[in-house]
Amino acid sequence: MTHTADYAMRLQDICQLQTGYTVRGRLEPAREGGQPCVQLRDLLEGGSLDAGNLQRFDLGPLSDRYAVGPGDVIFKSRGQPNIACAVSADMVEPAIALLPLFILRPKPGLVSAEYLAWAINQADAQRQLDAEAQGTSLRMISKTSLENIEVSVPDLKTQALIVQVGRLAARETSLLHELADKRHTLSSIILADLANAARGGAQLKGAHQ
Repeated sequence: MTHTADYAMRLQDICQLQTGYTVRGRLEPAREGGQPCVQLRDLLEGGSLDAGNLQRFDLGPLSDRYAVGPGDVIFKSRGQPNIACAVSADMVEPAIALLPLFILRPKPGLVSAEYLAWAINQADAQRQLDAEAQGTSLRMISKTSLENIEVSVPDLKTQALIVQVGRLAARETSLLHELADKRHTLSSIILADLANAARGGAQLKGAHQ
């Protein structure tokens, strides 16, 4: 299927939405074996997944619909911000997404996982989510609300370009923050050295008086 138009489409028209697995009872880490599971805390603020540190739990036989892997998108429906994360190829073993996470499976040939996650994390989609959010102390987005969020859907080539530019922009921002931190540290060291030198000079002057 080839899609060339660029217009707003609801999420329910461009991907399949699935709620994460509902855990009944307390989760206990598996002593051996078990299944890797994606929890709320595994989605980092920048829209990435800490796939290398997933805990394993023995949940017994489960339907494949709860398993996520490369090509899927995970959405954080509770808390703030309500970010989305594309599962990268770094995840070599399927993991079970747990509620309140949602699983989004993009329709092949229409939208890529990376672009879908990027689009959900942009200001326009986030404003729509803000308008649909439920609760005050514990913000939550319902499955129905998420299905009706609209995002712009360009052709796949343009999607790939947008994702690439987005990664470069994020990397630039990260480097600028790192540079600012190093400058701040260097300035603090220089000022401390100047202060110590001034104090040492004053002590030396006092000793000669």
